[in-house]
Formats: sequence, structure tokens, C-alpha cells
Amino acid sequence: MKIGFIGTGNMGSAMMGGMVSSGIVDASNVMASDIFQAALDRISDELNIATSTNNRDVVDFADIVFLAVKPQYLAGAIDGIKDMDFSNKIVVSIAAGQSIEKLTELFGKELKLIRVMPNTPALVGEAMSALSPNELVSEDEAAIVLHLFESFGKAEIVPEKLQDAVVGISGSSPAYVYMFIEALADGAVAEGMPRAQAYKFAAQAVLGSAKMVLETGEHPGVLKDAVCSPGGTTIEAVATLEALGFRNAVIEAERVCVEKSREL
Repeated sequence: MKIGFIGTGNMGSAMMGGMVSSGIVDASNVMASDIFQAALDRISDELNIATSTNNRDVVDFADIVFLAVKPQYLAGAIDGIKDMDFSNKIVVSIAAGQSIEKLTELFGKELKLIRVMPNTPALVGEAMSALSPNELVSEDEAAIVLHLFESFGKAEIVPEKLQDAVVGISGSSPAYVYMFIEALADGAVAEGMPRAQAYKFAAQAVLGSAKMVLETGEHPGVLKDAVCSPGGTTIEAVATLEALGFRNAVIEAERVCVEKSREL
């Protein structure tokens, strides 16, 4: 199966890199297009894939066409290819906030569409991606695309109505986590730890904690309780976070993020 990418920005490049480096897709079966020749030269050197400045070449080449452009450029990219034959192709869009209905309207015809929300940890092979296929995509076809996304992280199929919630919990949440890591490091720096070392300690603590949740299957509250010894340091810190509205701040931030996604 041949894979085509329209757009070679950070996300598109990370996705291609994951697919090729994992061996799921051979480099000879991948083609990318971009308006910037320098971007194409970079991705060609890195992955040894075919490239073109013409998006139509990618559509001609590929069985699965990834629209890896920013939302503000999506309409223009589709306008240049919508007259082509997509009857035997799957189109995958990673443009935030762009519904299947809107994508169908832009193409002006029914076709196999999958709306996806990945996130930036794709750059290090740890993405969380949510896929929403339309009714024309078969279960087998959806499984193939899901497998591609699993080459650079974790992926699940979700109803499209949950895509806005996905933006809040995984699409945008790396920014919240970076802020938490920075705050943890600031606290350690205030106590005399060198900043570079503080970032390492904070980031590893977050990484290890997340891995505990994923690999043990335990409820996060149970894992939290296991760290909180009676009368100890951790429960003192937890009590202070609760008093300052830590959980409510996170929930409210996610709520406004989801509302903004719906507005888009």
C-alpha cells in the first residue's frame, strides 16, 4: 500500500518517520509534497522518499492520502486536488477542528475520510492519536490506518463527537504537562537545584508516573495513595494542591480548550 503526505511540517514529518523507521511502510512506498523545496529536500535526505512540489502527484501515487496541513491551508490544498479520482483511496485529515462534514463539503463529493487528532509527542514516537472514520471506510481499512498511527505512539478509534474532547485531553494537553514540569523544576530551583538537573528530575518523574498508569492498569487515585504515607511529605503537598484548586484548574482549562475546538 502506497502512502502520500500533503504537507511536511513537524507533525507530517514525525508521522512519516515513524511509519518508515518502524518498517510498517517501505520508504519506496511513501511520497510527500510541500510548497517549500527546502522542506522536501530535508525529508528526502532523512527518509529517502519521493517528493514533489505538486500535490496532485501525491494523489496519483498514493492509496492513502494524508492531509497534513494547518487548518487555514486545508481548503486551498483540497481545492487543488478535489477534481481527481478518489474512489479507491482513503483520505486522512489531521487538521484540527475540521469535521468530516466540512471535509466532504470542501471536496464536493463523498469519499473515504478519516479525521484524526494526533499530538506533538509523535516527534518522539509517543503520540496519542484519535481516529474517526466516516461510514464509507470499512473496518479493515480503518484497522490499516490505525496500525499506521500505532507506529509512532498509541492510537484508538473514537466517535467523531468525541474529537473535541480529544483536543482537550491529548491534543492540547502536552502544553499543560510542560507547564507542570516547568513549575516542578522552578520549585526545585528555588530550593537550590541547578535548573538543567531540575528539568531532568521533573520530566522523568512525569514520564515514570505516566508509565505506571499505562502499564499497571491501576486507577490514578490508587497510585497516588500508594505514595502518600500517613503524616508524610507527599500528603502535605497533595493537601496544598487541593486547597489551591489544582484539579479544578486542570478541568476548567480542558473545558475552555474543548469549547474553543467546537468554535473552530
